[in-house]
Amino acid sequence: MAASMNGICRLLMRRFSSGALVKDITQHGSGCSNNEMTVKGWIRGLRRYKDVTFIHLNDGSSINNLQVVAATRNLPQDISFGSSVEISGNVKKSKASKQEYELEASSIQVIGGCDNSVYPLKYKAGHTPEYTRQLLHLRSRTNSFGALLRIRHSATMAFHSFFTSEGFMNVHTPILTSNDCEGAGDLFTIKPACSELDGTDDHFFDRDAYLTVSGQLHLETVCCSHGRVYTFNPAFRAENSRSRRHLAEFTMVEAELPFTENISDITNCMESMIKRVTEDVFTKSSDDIQLYNNHIARGHTEKVEKCLKKPFIRISYKEAVHILQQSNNVWEFKPEWGADLHTEHEKYLVAHCGDRPVFVVDYPASLKAFYALSNDDDDKTVSAVDLLVPGVGELIGGTLREHRLDVLERRLTDLRIDKEYQWYLDLRRYGSIPHGGFGLGFERYLLFLLGIDNIRDVIPFPRATHYCPL
Repeated sequence: MAASMNGICRLLMRRFSSGALVKDITQHGSGCSNNEMTVKGWIRGLRRYKDVTFIHLNDGSSINNLQVVAATRNLPQDISFGSSVEISGNVKKSKASKQEYELEASSIQVIGGCDNSVYPLKYKAGHTPEYTRQLLHLRSRTNSFGALLRIRHSATMAFHSFFTSEGFMNVHTPILTSNDCEGAGDLFTIKPACSELDGTDDHFFDRDAYLTVSGQLHLETVCCSHGRVYTFNPAFRAENSRSRRHLAEFTMVEAELPFTENISDITNCMESMIKRVTEDVFTKSSDDIQLYNNHIARGHTEKVEKCLKKPFIRISYKEAVHILQQSNNVWEFKPEWGADLHTEHEKYLVAHCGDRPVFVVDYPASLKAFYALSNDDDDKTVSAVDLLVPGVGELIGGTLREHRLDVLERRLTDLRIDKEYQWYLDLRRYGSIPHGGFGLGFERYLLFLLGIDNIRDVIPFPRATHYCPL
């Protein structure tokens, strides 16, 4: 039995480190009970009594702290809330109800002190998101943002797992590009900081270059040789907005499906992805999700689970406009055919459909990019879809791609961009295939998942108009 326990204990002593993780001890403490362990982390709580002191230690691996019991007389003088420490001792069964195991300290070493008189984060203080946004370099130390980072990681891995299990290949699309995928013109232009590298006659790249707004067009090139592909990459948009929903730098999850001529293939993939990724995150990050559900957006988890249990609803853009026009709402933007759907419209449609995710399909051609496949209605509409979800509005946008060379060539000529996109036309000239895809805003997905009100609170280092600290 002792040999078995020692074996588990050795497993908890992680490779590439001289200590165990807090989460390993709190979850598997029985495997190393009465064994000497070393843990390194930061002090999240310190309760001193005459003979004994209780230390709450966290290393970021879990929302749950490891309680350390130490003799007060043996504490280093410079130990304090926020200090980084190395603690060795025996794992014991805890007598307290809040944790199953604790560490009985035999030695404590302060690695980095923390002067609490000037430290911006205070013990047991409920710091607001507005306050911690001013401390981007420190806010990962708070319970809520620490949980957010673990949830982001879990969601990232869940998306990769979903696509891998469905036979998609990951492609690293470029951040620097010479095309405007969305055609909206909200681009960041790239140029060297050193003027000697960018003369007046020639650009560094011999052409204008931008930060990408989407990896879709590059993804399509690989789709036309390898089939199912996806990317998980940063994207950038120079949109002059300071709203709670917009960022200048964000993350896009984009996928392309080959050999499809039915928008249902795209919507089915989108629906399956949202449901499976959400279930995976709720399962693997249950403690962190619970913190948000209990203290930040009360009861939100149940709302998400409820809305994902039933099939998503599907309506046409024409039906959506009719529903909006029949309502008694006073709109800031009048709903009418040919006008884009705004957030107020999107949220109303979701509520109208019973707070369930809604696919809106078959948009007017004028509202979508040049690559969208024309429907058989004299080019009035295209085979495009937006997924609207509770609390957020648009979460995913997708289209079938125009694969007919003559149609796409005519469209690019009309837009006077045919010369720039000859390479894109080549995909239709040589072994063209019907295909389609979609793009999901990762940060918006986290808003939906957690019930957060401000998109700057679901990304470690937000960038927006007039806001680029660090």
